[in-house]
Amino acid sequence: MSMADSFRRIRSAYAGGEKRPLAGYLASLTSYAALIGVATAVGRRRGVRLPERFPAGDVVLLSVATHKASRLLTKSSVTSVLRAPFTRYDSAAGEAEVNETVRAEGGRHAVGELVTCPFCSGVWVAGALTAGRVLAPRATGLVMTALTAVAASDWLHLGYDRVKRSAAGS
Repeated sequence: MSMADSFRRIRSAYAGGEKRPLAGYLASLTSYAALIGVATAVGRRRGVRLPERFPAGDVVLLSVATHKASRLLTKSSVTSVLRAPFTRYDSAAGEAEVNETVRAEGGRHAVGELVTCPFCSGVWVAGALTAGRVLAPRATGLVMTALTAVAASDWLHLGYDRVKRSAAGS
């Protein structure tokens, strides 16, 4: 039995009659692993040593920056142009965000899921920012700080609007 036949049997048994883009998911995982491998090779070639540990403040900065970047990439109205080849606009989803449906099939469907899911893209964003923190710490730190500032600004805007609506209702 060929590898392709084996994969088709596995996909059929897994999907239960549904169209699930397992080949696209495999390509996505392979791409992620390849990018991590490239980052590792670049780091080794440069003689970069991994930090013994990351300070708690860096972990918080990374977390908030990852959250904001993944929301910007997957939900922002402005970045919908990047998702448009894979999605269809459904509706507004609150402050400057949209709901979209994945419209492609196969590998493009897998990409569509990645670019519309902040949880899925968060893994890629965190991986990129972590690699950047090791390979280009100053530039990546600046980007993470800016993303964290935007996230804090968003939360302040939402809080301000809530207070304003509450005061208007009094």
